[in-house]
Amino acid sequence: MEDPSDEPRARWQVLPSWLLTQTASHAHRLVTDGFSAVDARGYHFRVLATLDEFGSASQATLGRRSGIHVSEMVATISELAERDLVERAPDPADRRRNVVSLTAAGKKQLRRLEKQLAERQDELLAPLSSDERKRFAELLAKLLDHHGRRSG
Repeated sequence: MEDPSDEPRARWQVLPSWLLTQTASHAHRLVTDGFSAVDARGYHFRVLATLDEFGSASQATLGRRSGIHVSEMVATISELAERDLVERAPDPADRRRNVVSLTAAGKKQLRRLEKQLAERQDELLAPLSSDERKRFAELLAKLLDHHGRRSG
């Protein structure tokens, strides 16, 4: 049986844009599958991780910090609140807005999601050494920073 990696590659198959797109698609599938295994979505991780890192916040602030658009934020917060992973309470300083807080169950779910994410990162980056992984992430961050797209 022939090894497909021995086949010559077409010009377009070595273009960085094509390689990034294919790798991103594969990464998305891996992460989505990992989160699905613990009944979650990527937005759930981003909200829980943001609350864990920065503390309670209004929905608008949480949206900015997590890079999630307001139209998606409301639904995501509702999903998390229904599962008792976050709490919504009126802001004492402005009763028109809600403050969202991480619950103990939310912290526990965040740890599950972090475990899934770490496993998927390892699977995605398996052929790279530790130094190569670090350099790869640095180069991707540099590209995103240059193009102003790092916020979410």
